[in-house]
Amino acid sequence: MSTTDDSLDAATALNELFAEGNRRLGIGDAPGAAAAFRAALEWAPMQPELHANLAFALEASGASDEAAAAYRQARALAPEIAQIAINFGAFLVDRRQFAEAEAVYRDSLQRHPQVPGLWSNYGALLTCQQREDEAERCYRTALELDPGHAGASFNLAYLLLRQGRWEEGWRRLEARDWYARLDAELGLPRWRGEALAGKSLLIGLEAGHGDMIQFCRYAAQLKQAGAARVSVLCHPALKTLFAAGLDGVDDALAPGDPVPDGVVWDYWAPPLSLPFHFATRVDRVPAELPYLQADAARIAQWSAALGPADGRLRVGLAWKGSRGFENDGERSLPSLTVLAPLGDVPGVRFVSLQKGQGEDELADPPFPLLDLGTRVGDFADTAAVVSQLDLLIAVDTAVAHLAGALGKPVWLLLPDYKTDWRWLTGRDDSPWYPGAMRLFRQPAGGGWAAVVAALRTALAQRSAASAAAVD
Repeated sequence: MSTTDDSLDAATALNELFAEGNRRLGIGDAPGAAAAFRAALEWAPMQPELHANLAFALEASGASDEAAAAYRQARALAPEIAQIAINFGAFLVDRRQFAEAEAVYRDSLQRHPQVPGLWSNYGALLTCQQREDEAERCYRTALELDPGHAGASFNLAYLLLRQGRWEEGWRRLEARDWYARLDAELGLPRWRGEALAGKSLLIGLEAGHGDMIQFCRYAAQLKQAGAARVSVLCHPALKTLFAAGLDGVDDALAPGDPVPDGVVWDYWAPPLSLPFHFATRVDRVPAELPYLQADAARIAQWSAALGPADGRLRVGLAWKGSRGFENDGERSLPSLTVLAPLGDVPGVRFVSLQKGQGEDELADPPFPLLDLGTRVGDFADTAAVVSQLDLLIAVDTAVAHLAGALGKPVWLLLPDYKTDWRWLTGRDDSPWYPGAMRLFRQPAGGGWAAVVAALRTALAQRSAASAAAVD
């Protein structure tokens, strides 16, 4: 075989393996993709894009150390490729290797000061370090270079919303596109603030259970604006609760449900766009509590499970959120034992509302508690339980929003690292749940010990006040 034929065979093999790796990435087979990229590297060991794609596949496979090595090799071979720097920097930020991430971004920005994605990602790194003034300058630089850069606009939105600068924050949040598939499937016009008198509108499903509970409050505002009918498309676990207990909602559907007979919607709206259209500001939040109600029959059913009142405070606990949430390692407690100091507060009866992650800890809890979380079927059940509690103590997860929407007292535990934007900065209350929610924040640098100590003091005071009121 000639040298030319050998070269053609090598090129063909390389292209096929590269395509196979990308195909496997597309179907979620990260280990298969990594194997294909490794095989391709045998034909072209000096091709930086192959090392970068291998790094991406290894990262998706959970092989972080190998992924880092592949990224560094890609950077060494082609420091001039901005996209490799963007991906590698994001990888490092996810692992809190901030110094190396900053070095990667700064080096690449010196080479490519006109690449908006670099500025946006560098801003995200600075935001993680709470260097928000610098981060804002990065985001705005990216937007000067490309006014339509969705990533920079989205990142800036989170920063502005966290700071309470909601006029621009809500507008910037409109750059998100994670509901694009739903938009295409619904085939309805997006509501963009048009007059609603006599119109019918569907609030679409967006983000998680907690987001839906928080932002579907706007159903009542839509009705006040003249909408004749308001429906909501929601997660199956919220359907029963929303259908019967959410102010302003005429019907609730889960994905796949048939459209009710005779219902034709004029518009649809993502729930996180509603604050923008209603010009919501920190001092103008629609927050008349409660805007959710628990079903009376379910309250009666779960009353038996809770048992008779005995003078002690009924305090619900939820110490972990969903494992799939991007910042779950920070917002969730490492274990229920972190709350062990609460166990010796007199006059308190604890009720577990933990469902999913963390259920295994109930086999050997650090203090007595009644497990109801593993027994509830959906949020209508959970609402019935929460409505009969004196207090809920929870990490930043959906049940905290549920308690707030029901108007029940809820103490929310917040991490210092990447605190969610909706809780603003430096406050111990929330305009979304006024009079119901109290925020307990980690100190600078993180750690739950100080939070739990503050919780214990506050719980002891509340228990003593309750006992004194009875006497």
